[in-house]
Amino acid sequence: MSLKVYLTLGRVSNLPTVWTNALAGAVLAGHPATGSVVLAALALTAFYIGGMWLNDAFDADIDAQERANRPIPNGEISREAVFRGGFGLLLLGIVLAFLTGTDAGLVGLCLAGVVLLYDWLHKRTVLSPVIMGGARFFSYLVAALSVGHMTGNVIWGALGLMAYTAGLTYAAKQEAYDRLDNAWPLLVLIAPLLYALWQTGGVLLALALWIGLIVSVLFALYRLFRRDAGDVPKAVVTLIAGMALYDAVLIAGAGYGLLALLGLAGFVLTLALQWIVSGT
Repeated sequence: MSLKVYLTLGRVSNLPTVWTNALAGAVLAGHPATGSVVLAALALTAFYIGGMWLNDAFDADIDAQERANRPIPNGEISREAVFRGGFGLLLLGIVLAFLTGTDAGLVGLCLAGVVLLYDWLHKRTVLSPVIMGGARFFSYLVAALSVGHMTGNVIWGALGLMAYTAGLTYAAKQEAYDRLDNAWPLLVLIAPLLYALWQTGGVLLALALWIGLIVSVLFALYRLFRRDAGDVPKAVVTLIAGMALYDAVLIAGAGYGLLALLGLAGFVLTLALQWIVSGT
């Protein structure tokens, strides 16, 4: 079995957005200590990859009909092996979260529960975008608690990220827009964009990053409505990468300009890695 099978199952090209989530959560908590942030990022990496593996395991029967090129229906790895790997990674994430502190570990348990709920139900409920948003919400909280602090900015920033994630998840689930009515849930993207603008605090770098976020979201929405061949996956990937820009805006607005550039790098890296492993 090739390394690419493992990477494809984990959709690892999206990992830079997980790392910027960890950084933003710690910054908004007011104490981005290097060691704790790295450990939190490792925990969130395990949660993310484990969730992606379990997503394929739970969806194996559907993928056999609709996406036969995925590793399980393609015969590159067994469903049982993917289940074992996915649950093992979630357990690793929980252990790493507890290593940063009891509170972070308990929230890590919540995150693992939300990940499992999404993987199990996402094909059977219209609320799946909200559940996916909940996973990113708890990602901020794990990172914040890993440095020992919880603030109002963490909660509000996490709610904004949750709304953004719910909007892009809805976009990813769309197959066609027959009427404009089908697009109304995308309006949820307005809330995190306005919140990010409010959090720029007049900081020039934060404003510049916010403009970049707006441009990327508008470009993704343009592709969603244009519906040319390949537009939908490209739009979804752009929206996913935009999470790193959202993080960068909040980090810059909090006064950490150099760290905000890591968020910008996360946006670029997420887009670049799509050439190696698809993130959708």
